[in-house]
Amino acid sequence: MANIERFGLISLLLVLTIVLSISSISCENGMLTNQAALFVFGDSLFDVGNNNYINTFRAAQSNVWPYGQTTFKFPTGRTSDGRLIPDFIAEYAWLPLIPPYLQPGNSVNQFTYGVNFASAGAGALVETYQPQNVIPLGSQLNNFKNVEKMFKEKLGDAETKRIISRAVYIIHIGPNDYFYPLSRNISYFQSNSKDRFVDYVIGNTTAVIEEIYKMGGRKFGIMNMGRLDCVPGMLTLDPTRIGSCFEPITGLIKLHNVRIPNVLRDIQRRFPGFKYSLFDSYTAGTEAMENPTKYGFKEVKKACCGSGPFRGSSTCGYKSGTLRGFELCENVSDYMFFDGSHATEKANQQTAELMWDGPSDLVGPFTLKTLFQNL
Repeated sequence: MANIERFGLISLLLVLTIVLSISSISCENGMLTNQAALFVFGDSLFDVGNNNYINTFRAAQSNVWPYGQTTFKFPTGRTSDGRLIPDFIAEYAWLPLIPPYLQPGNSVNQFTYGVNFASAGAGALVETYQPQNVIPLGSQLNNFKNVEKMFKEKLGDAETKRIISRAVYIIHIGPNDYFYPLSRNISYFQSNSKDRFVDYVIGNTTAVIEEIYKMGGRKFGIMNMGRLDCVPGMLTLDPTRIGSCFEPITGLIKLHNVRIPNVLRDIQRRFPGFKYSLFDSYTAGTEAMENPTKYGFKEVKKACCGSGPFRGSSTCGYKSGTLRGFELCENVSDYMFFDGSHATEKANQQTAELMWDGPSDLVGPFTLKTLFQNL
């Protein structure tokens, strides 16, 4: 009898421990039983597989080995050896992996946790990487409107409004807009000054943000332009400065990063309830490149996977006939970049941690953690 009573007491204590643990998780994250969704817009930094389902150009698809080798053990369409930034943000927010919009078999119930609309190669401008068939930001917005329609049909207007108003919307867009005309020698800059072109890119981005706001969205996470000019694929573009960052892109990045904070503050003044988190990807990337050992990297100029100088050529995963047309590093955790343009899972996780709850000199006026807790 005493053993039975003792077993009962132990069982009760175990149940209480579990309940208290769940309660503490709920309080700490403002989530679990009261979750906010995560909707993702952008380019290859955020695309978790949408480009698997469209007929696009080779460099905009990553559904071949060794992409995905670290975590998933198979290629998923992510431009990394493993998880991307949105995958980690979902984890920190106690959400499941957010599915790509175009993935067959998605259900409305899955979409209530969020949807990823991002497309590798996409830009804020519809002209970027067209007609190679990517999904530009405006089309991603249209796909979100289709999801809203699905919600209304299945869940009703009130629940749709609740999901959209409580959700967090993260966006990374712009690098392709700035690189595409330079890589194709397109005369955008002949008809537009660089100042005007940057305003055009930012204007198209904020137009989408404002449209989401009109649909009921209130909480946004934005990344400024990171060190696109210094990724391995850029280090050989100027034959007179091999190994140096690509200066034509540097100027555009800096113009963009000076203007985007003022634009977001203006939106905040004009739209009641608008809250945002702006992450300084440029400063964070510069810090990691200049102090690699501090962040656990041994190599920040050469990619893990690719060919040519710095393994910067976009050949990762592809064969030349029966021969492998790329080199692959032995220890990916030593590297900041997995291919010529994209970060390793390790670097993505470090970025996501800063976006989630980083210091005020890198992220503000809110962190993503605060936006998710602020229901």
